[in-house]
Amino acid sequence: MRTGRSGVPAGVRDWAIAVGVAATLLVAGLSGDHPADLLGYALMVGSGLALAARRHAPVPVLAVTGLCAVGYQAVGFDVPAVAFLFAVYASVRAGHHVITVVAAVMTLAALPFGALVLAQDMPVGEALVRARGALEIAWLVAAGAAGEALRQAERRADEAERTKEEAARRRANEERLHIARELHDSLTHQISIIKLQAGVAVHLARKRGEQVPEALLAIEEAGREATRELRATLEALRDDGTTPPHGLAHVPDLVERARTTGLDATLTIDGQRHDVPVAVDRTAYRIVQESLTNITRHAAAATASVRIDYRPDALAIRVDDDGKATPGTTALPGVGLLGMRERVTALGGRLRAEPRSEGGFTVHAELPVDRTS
Repeated sequence: MRTGRSGVPAGVRDWAIAVGVAATLLVAGLSGDHPADLLGYALMVGSGLALAARRHAPVPVLAVTGLCAVGYQAVGFDVPAVAFLFAVYASVRAGHHVITVVAAVMTLAALPFGALVLAQDMPVGEALVRARGALEIAWLVAAGAAGEALRQAERRADEAERTKEEAARRRANEERLHIARELHDSLTHQISIIKLQAGVAVHLARKRGEQVPEALLAIEEAGREATRELRATLEALRDDGTTPPHGLAHVPDLVERARTTGLDATLTIDGQRHDVPVAVDRTAYRIVQESLTNITRHAAAATASVRIDYRPDALAIRVDDDGKATPGTTALPGVGLLGMRERVTALGGRLRAEPRSEGGFTVHAELPVDRTS
C-alpha cells in the first residue's frame, strides 16, 4: 500500500478526508434555516464519502459529487459544493482536463436550473445567487490550478528519478569499461609473457630431444586457459547489451572447442527443432558451456557426450562424461554449478548434476518451453 511522507497509508488518508468532508457538509446542512429532508442529508454525506475513491476513479467521483451537489441544492440546502471542488482537484491531478472542464460547466449550469425546476416559486435571481454561493467559478479555478500544479510537480519528480537512474546506469557502464581496461592492461600482458616463455621452454626442450617436464606443460596449458578466461571476462564486462547472446546455435562450436583439448566430445540433437524463448536458448548454451568446462578442468575424462532433446513442452539438455567421479562421491557445489542451478530454477526447470552409476558425471536439465506465448 502506498504511503505518504508522514508514513500514513494513502487509503487511510483518502477515507479521513472523505469522512471529514462528509461531516462538514452534514454540519452545514443541520445548521441554519434548512429543510429537514433526509434525501438532502443523504446526498451531502454521499457526496463527501465518494471522495474516498477519487484516487482510483477520479472521473466517476467527479460525476457523483456534481450530481449530489445539484440534488441537495435543488431540495433546498444552501450548502457549498465542497466535495465537488475536491473532485475537480483530483480529476485535474489525474490529467483529465477536458472532462473536468465539461463537468464543471454542466454543474454550474445545473445548479440554478435544478433549483428553479424543483422550487418553481423561487425567483430566477435568487436561484442564480444561491448557485453562485454554492459554487464560485474562482473556487473551481483554484481547485483545478492546485491539481495541475501537483500533477506537474509529480511529473517533474518522476522525470528526475528516471534521469537519476539513467545517470547511475551510465556511471556503472563507464566503471565496467574502466575495469575492463584495467584488467586488460594489468593481466593480459603478464599472462602473455608467461605463456610465451613456457612455450619457448617447451620448444627448446623438444628441439634438444629432452623430456618436457610436466610442470612446464601445465604452465603452458594454464596460460592458454587463463587467456581464454580473461578474454571471456573482458567480453562480459564490455557487453553493453547490444551484442546478441550465445544460444543453441553456438553449441556445436563449444563441442568443437572441447575436442581441441583432446576430449572426444560428441553432440546429438533429438526431436524436431523449434524456436525457444531467448532465456531458454541462452541458458541451454550456458549449461553446455559450464559442463564442458568442468569436464576439461576437473573430470580427467576421455569422452563426453552432449545431447539436446527438443520436446513439445520442454528442452532437455544432458552432458555425460567418463571421468573419475564414482557413485557415492559428493560433487562439491562450485560457483559454476550454483549459477547453472540458479538459471534453471529461475525458468521453472529442473537440474540434476551427480555421478553416474557406470562412472563419470552427468548433468541433466529440463527447461519448460511455452510455445503458445
